[in-house]
Amino acid sequence: MPPPTSQLPSVAEASPEKPASRFPGLRRWAFALVGFALLAQMAFAMVTTAREQTPTIDEPVYVGTAVVYLDRHSLRYNPEHPPLGKLIIAAGVAFAGVHLDPAFAGDETQLGRQVLYESGADPGHVLLLGRLPMIVLTLLFGLVVFAFARDLAGPVGGLLALALYAFSPDLIAYGSLATLDVPMAGFLLTAAWLVWRARRRPVRYLPLAGLALGAAVATKMSALPAVPVVLLLAAWSVWRFQRTRDPDAKPRVLPLLAAVLGPAVLAVAVVWAAYLAVDPSLRWQAPPGLPALHGLRSLADWLPLPRPYLDGMHLQFGFEDQVWSGFLFGRLYFGALWYYLPAAILVKTPLGTLALWLAGIVVLFAVPRLRPAAPYLLIPSAVLLAAAMTGSRDFGVRYTVFLPMFLAVVAAGLVLLRRRWAHVTAAALVVVTAVSSLLTFPYYLPYSNEAFGGTAETHLRLHDSNVDWGQDLGRLADRLHEHYPGERVWLVYKGAGVPGAYGIEAADPLRVPPEQVHGLLAVSDSSVAKADAHLKALLAGSTPVDDVGHSITIYRRP
Repeated sequence: MPPPTSQLPSVAEASPEKPASRFPGLRRWAFALVGFALLAQMAFAMVTTAREQTPTIDEPVYVGTAVVYLDRHSLRYNPEHPPLGKLIIAAGVAFAGVHLDPAFAGDETQLGRQVLYESGADPGHVLLLGRLPMIVLTLLFGLVVFAFARDLAGPVGGLLALALYAFSPDLIAYGSLATLDVPMAGFLLTAAWLVWRARRRPVRYLPLAGLALGAAVATKMSALPAVPVVLLLAAWSVWRFQRTRDPDAKPRVLPLLAAVLGPAVLAVAVVWAAYLAVDPSLRWQAPPGLPALHGLRSLADWLPLPRPYLDGMHLQFGFEDQVWSGFLFGRLYFGALWYYLPAAILVKTPLGTLALWLAGIVVLFAVPRLRPAAPYLLIPSAVLLAAAMTGSRDFGVRYTVFLPMFLAVVAAGLVLLRRRWAHVTAAALVVVTAVSSLLTFPYYLPYSNEAFGGTAETHLRLHDSNVDWGQDLGRLADRLHEHYPGERVWLVYKGAGVPGAYGIEAADPLRVPPEQVHGLLAVSDSSVAKADAHLKALLAGSTPVDDVGHSITIYRRP
């Protein structure tokens, strides 16, 4: 008797047809070794980057908040972001032995400085311990990419996707920092993968999908636009499951409602659990001057989430109402450009990866067995991208770091093409990506592809977290000590680090007339991009003599 229809793999999920191998065990070991090698090189790149970079602008706040979670169990600091990501950071910081001064009562910026530079601990050690949990989590998300792609296109497709993931300069750059963008994106990818798997076993995978979705929302509020998408895809998976079991039966409403409500309740529970893990009594006092919500925004207050989360949404909407400055292709502007993020993505994504993304999208629709996966991969990506493009803060591609994850899985479908030239081309493009990524080592944050001049020229086209996020203060200290000992130094630094903590003795050239500034002038490239009249006058009479990490330029003024 043939097996029941419900136990047969769907067309979209069946493994690619391949000739039987004489050594199946050896082949599995080969795949495992290649996958391990890809993740090992990614781990080496991230750990090296984490050790060499000083704090980026956001990290001291998150690390300081993590210490407050451990010491005071208070939700007071950084309420604009939910606690889960900072709890993950706290898992590493807990081993640093840092404790907050009981008398401290400053704001979150002062908090980060106090923890890193005034607590008596080694700031590099504390920061590295905060970064390590994020590095581990980024590597685990690489396994999710592999598993999702393997479900669609077999082990070879899984390795192709993992290679794009492991060599992504953006994922290496942001995955090696104690920040929130990569974990949020990774949890969303995990939720999408589990919802996809629910097409065959909804009872097993939908609860896990709800937990992963809740983890994304409990990490960063920018995950919220994807929530209805994932829940609708959950219902779609259950409907497909019903059709597989009985193609002629009408859809049953109750299972479809359960597919939406079950994961939604679990997601909300994860958010509550994250807040209660910090403070079981949920003591909370709204920050002073909390922006009011009007119109459709006011519906946010009706969400069944903790009050601190809702007040954090007020703060985020307040940020969105402000006018920020941006920099794109040499132009300084105020406000937001809808095409900023697509342009930045073109600059900061390896050319081989861009080609594989585009080809993968075409194949996803062209190959019948892959089409069912298109909504699970493309709709969440499109919704999140649209939300990011309509935001008011043109600060960097870290707001779209979900794309290298989702589109790596999309590109895996290329291995299903029964054309040798397609396989050779895909392999060549992976090599192009790998070479481009390896050549930028260890300067992943300012990476740009060769079509835009490479990493050394990123600062001419982009700014902020795309190139200069304050990460090279330590490298500047080393450069000044090794190549310019004893010289007078003037510094315009855009970042959260403390120059004196790294032995940099420098004066602020913006506090004196330009004619009084002589010697070495070190300027963060983001400050150059947004230079006012005073700084422009200083730069006009200066000659660039050195570059530090492709994010700080050293000039000499006679």
